[in-house]
Amino acid sequence: MTVSLPRTAVLAAGLAAAALTLGACGAAPTAQTGGPGAAKAATATSARDFGGMAALIAAAKKEGGLNAIALPRDWANYGALIDGFTKKYGIKVKVENPDGSSQDEISAITSRKGQDRAPDVVDLGSSFALSAAQQGLLAPYKVASFDELPAQQKDAQARWYNDYGGYISIGCDARRVKKCPTTFAELLRPEYKGRVALNGNPTKSGSAFGGVYAAALANGGSFDDIRPGLDFFAKLKKNGNYTPVESTPATVEQGETPISIDWDYLNAGYAEEFKSKGVDWKVAVPEDGRFSQYYSQAVNKDAPHPAAARLWEEYLYSTEGQNLWLKGSARPALMAAMERNGTLDQAAAAKLPKVAGTPRFPTEAQQAKAKQVLGQAWGKAVSG
Repeated sequence: MTVSLPRTAVLAAGLAAAALTLGACGAAPTAQTGGPGAAKAATATSARDFGGMAALIAAAKKEGGLNAIALPRDWANYGALIDGFTKKYGIKVKVENPDGSSQDEISAITSRKGQDRAPDVVDLGSSFALSAAQQGLLAPYKVASFDELPAQQKDAQARWYNDYGGYISIGCDARRVKKCPTTFAELLRPEYKGRVALNGNPTKSGSAFGGVYAAALANGGSFDDIRPGLDFFAKLKKNGNYTPVESTPATVEQGETPISIDWDYLNAGYAEEFKSKGVDWKVAVPEDGRFSQYYSQAVNKDAPHPAAARLWEEYLYSTEGQNLWLKGSARPALMAAMERNGTLDQAAAAKLPKVAGTPRFPTEAQQAKAKQVLGQAWGKAVSG
């Protein structure tokens, strides 16, 4: 894993055992959860179990802190969300390993069980949320707006629920690229030699995995068949257009990755960031390969700050929290519901890259099959 890579998500469950494990370096203190009320907080499945939001807030303030992990401040406006939560409730959010992966998050949960430095909450790639729930690592908790979340974007037992997401897009530095590509088919053109990058390795990165899936959809594949996407990148590699340099804001600024396949909310965010740096960053959602995916929120079953963890979720799924994600160019999970009830930030919504149609998502079985294919064949496809 490249440390500078933001929010990579390990996607092959079979690779989990071989993945980097964040073991404790020496003895670590046992979690101190704040007295007899902690047991109640650890089993609360809604704010009602506390006696209402006021009681939940009081319990969270008593705990006094929240342990988060793998949340870069410049990813989907997380900096504003963290600051907003602290300002609203006076609870300091400690973010460890901001550029970590979903596997790092899960490893921290499993290796630090019972320790006060274990993560309270996690923000996982969707496939990893599914596997974490199956492993019994997540606590069921229904936020106040749970019923408004689309059925296909939440666990029926409330162990996880989608928070924000977007579409795979093509970002392009119009200063360095004469004609920016807007489809996967165009990426094969000879003028893009050595210029096309992914945000990570698709066996580890959620955005890169999405990029290969989108390429599959653009080349005769389907949710059941990701291999055409693998073949597409093998072809890009063979004709010299694909670069193994993993794209980051730094590599874009330096001209190493002038064309980057990434989530639209990240590429759109970079466009704003790059204006002051002289980079004319254009963003397009390719019509020939529309692939949408969301990340998922969850509470660690053994969270050292169980009340603060649940209050964090309530904040994220409030109107304020959802609109802050929207201001970060991400599409919040409650977007449709907020559109209906008039609470959506229309100005922020108007800035999103335009996409037609309703997003569809691969099933758990389809994702598992796709992960297996990439785990076995990606290295060979782009090596050499």
